[in-house]
Amino acid sequence: MEMLWFWLVSVMVAVYAVLDGFDFGAGILHHVVARTDSERRQVLRSIGPLWDGNEVWLLAAGGSLLLSFPRVLAAGFSGFYLAMFMVVWTFMLRGISIEFRSHMTDKLWRAFWDFLFTVASALLPVLLGAALGNVVRGVPLDETGYFNLPLFTHFRTQNPVGILDWYTVLMGVFVLATVSNHGALFLAWKTESVVSERARKIALPLSVLTTVLAGVVTLATAQVSPTIYAQLPHAPLAWIALVIVAFGLVAIFAGQLRGKPLLAFVGSGAFMLGLLAATAACVFPVMLRSTLNPDWSLTAYNAATNHYGLMAGLGWWCLGFPIAIAYFVVLFRLHRGKVKANEGEGY
Repeated sequence: MEMLWFWLVSVMVAVYAVLDGFDFGAGILHHVVARTDSERRQVLRSIGPLWDGNEVWLLAAGGSLLLSFPRVLAAGFSGFYLAMFMVVWTFMLRGISIEFRSHMTDKLWRAFWDFLFTVASALLPVLLGAALGNVVRGVPLDETGYFNLPLFTHFRTQNPVGILDWYTVLMGVFVLATVSNHGALFLAWKTESVVSERARKIALPLSVLTTVLAGVVTLATAQVSPTIYAQLPHAPLAWIALVIVAFGLVAIFAGQLRGKPLLAFVGSGAFMLGLLAATAACVFPVMLRSTLNPDWSLTAYNAATNHYGLMAGLGWWCLGFPIAIAYFVVLFRLHRGKVKANEGEGY
């Protein structure tokens, strides 16, 4: 049961990364692919009906983590206290930027919120990527299950470590490039006219950059956390996930070279899902690795709630998950087709 919940939480995190990743990317490229107010509203309309629903998966993952592995959530919230506030404030800035920019027609007002939208959209993947880097690298978890990290120390991966070091910053840059590419492919598929053309032109260089950075991050991870790759021969799910990664990369480039933006966008989603699944398979059962003593690490087995709680939660999860999937299927179907800039205000 503990293994099942480990994968349920991992799946919801991966789904969140793919779904919210494309609207992060659209925000990052907001000023690149859209030059006029009409074009920027076209970008906003492409993600407008979707972005807040995408964030539900992050809440679902957090709720599932609280239900199944409360010790991991407690340790993570206390240890990453400063980082959590940065993430929450950036989420808030991004949300109000989308909603407030069309409340007035003043050019300075809209330029201000457009700027905040771009900055917040870029900061979030960097922060979330750095968080993933901390999970892979490990944290100074003591025997009581507590740790506290400053923002940075000496930028090395040896203790005393901070939230930011060369590896976590590299991971943040990789995630930034990945979601930028994901957003460019989404805009190339979802929009039309000059916005779509600009997105197509920038997507191919971003795809190359993402592929190169994926290789660099793989080598860096082997240096920072060699135990992950030691697990690879004993993790068949990781091999399946790596096949998905390879399929995703082929689809990304084939879709762009053949003029099939939807294929490229789906390939980008598969690439992200595969990478996260392979990472989860290689770190299992460890959820928070202690850099002080491996025996103090929090795992899916020593941090899980009792069996009754896991079984009761599974019943509710089996009820809620299909409803969430159905909601997104209906949402994407209702808003299918290319997006044009509307003549009025708002999105």
